[in-house]
Amino acid sequence: MKKLDILTPIGIFIGITAVLLAVYSNTGGGSILDFVQIASILVVFGGLSGAILINFSLADLRLLPKVMKEAFQSKNQNLQDLIDTFVNLSGIARREGLLALEAGLEDVQDPFIEKGVLLAVDGIEPDIIKDIMMAEVVAMEERHRKGRNILEKAGEYAPAWGMIGTLVGLVLMLQNLNDPTTLGPNMAVALLTTLYGSLLANLVFIPMANKLAMSTEEEVFIKQIVVEGVIGVQSGQNPKILQEKLSAFLPNHMKGKKEEDIEEPVLNE
Repeated sequence: MKKLDILTPIGIFIGITAVLLAVYSNTGGGSILDFVQIASILVVFGGLSGAILINFSLADLRLLPKVMKEAFQSKNQNLQDLIDTFVNLSGIARREGLLALEAGLEDVQDPFIEKGVLLAVDGIEPDIIKDIMMAEVVAMEERHRKGRNILEKAGEYAPAWGMIGTLVGLVLMLQNLNDPTTLGPNMAVALLTTLYGSLLANLVFIPMANKLAMSTEEEVFIKQIVVEGVIGVQSGQNPKILQEKLSAFLPNHMKGKKEEDIEEPVLNE
């Protein structure tokens, strides 16, 4: 079940607050509003929006709200509970046969696990089950990559549009060197566009894209455990052996469950 990942909003808040405090502590009698320039905002956000629209299709852009939402969520998956699920299913399969696994899926909320177990119940060969499930993993990675690519490109384009705004400001400044009153505002536009572009890229877009990439890696890792668990259950592995096999995926600090916690099921004669 997904829940709010509080670290993402906290990180953005801390970054923005740090910049605002730095600005406030060095205004020298000025105002934070001096760092708000409509022209700079138009160049960065307008140029960035245009570049994103050119780069991606409408179908890709429809993924953006969902992708942004995913960056603020995390899926809390307990690996030990996942392993225990397959150990339990393995025990049921050895005692009552594969057909009894359908009843054991009542408490399983993961569609990927359910799909794998149902394939095993249907008597499909282990290699084919693995191919089917890994194909779904690959498809998931591709979907995630396409959504994440929007944020990655935005992280590339934002600083570039900041530099374009800087060039615009410098051109305006050089064209009006004879009017000293325009030097300050034009220089502000030049510098603030770079600030806006760099801030967006390095505080929002790139960190979010990296977080989504790490989330995808974690999800792929979990699905690999599921695939190995399904194959173990389908092949009728001893629950103790399956426990040891799947425990290899656990980090060292979680490998504390004792073998005697898992009882060898009594087979029906």
